[in-house]
Amino acid sequence: MNKILVIDDDIAINELIKVNLELMGYKVFQAYDGTTGFALCKQELPSVVVLDVMMPEVDGFTVAQRIRKNDLTKDIPIIMLTALSQLNDKVNGFNIGVDDYLVKPFEMEELQVRIRALLKRSKQIPESASTRELLTLGEITLLPENYSVKINDKVAKLTPIEFDIFNLLFQNHGNMVSSAQLLKDIWGYSPDDDIETIRVHIRHLRTKLDKVSDGKKYIETIYGGGYKLTI
Repeated sequence: MNKILVIDDDIAINELIKVNLELMGYKVFQAYDGTTGFALCKQELPSVVVLDVMMPEVDGFTVAQRIRKNDLTKDIPIIMLTALSQLNDKVNGFNIGVDDYLVKPFEMEELQVRIRALLKRSKQIPESASTRELLTLGEITLLPENYSVKINDKVAKLTPIEFDIFNLLFQNHGNMVSSAQLLKDIWGYSPDDDIETIRVHIRHLRTKLDKVSDGKKYIETIYGGGYKLTI
């Protein structure tokens, strides 16, 4: 049974999420402050953390940083909840390593869809492990078993989301992949033109590739359209 940890100081919202997720068959743990939430995360090692931003004393950004820095919890997917819709808050979350972002008020069905998408991504070997998909092209080799990309003799370790983005570009090398397609195929839902989500992850992906690519730039931005992998 998948375990979900909900960290939110709003008792009513926390309980509403718990009830709905339990109806879906998840085992739900609750915390109402950041300190307790992080301790519970280390203890229970949930499949997904649903994390509020605005909490007293220890806010959600700090909790997310602690989760990502701890060896036991660093790979646990995080969905961040917030009543703030400002762009900077979303960028900050993604820069920390948050996997998804949901602005309050939200529909419970939307949260459920996003949890399922994160569980699918974290529990399964990436689709690129299938022999139907290309694993090597030129100097690049995909290593789906550990979410890595090998360029010549150097290896870049990616997050599952970064690997999925690179894989989608890789399978469509030489052709543009639109931002809308990336959002739909990688996140498993269609948010409202959330282009900044893609930009942040592409920036992180480029930074990791630059460390192993000997100066070669592989991801090209097609302004107003999307991105293209050039080899």
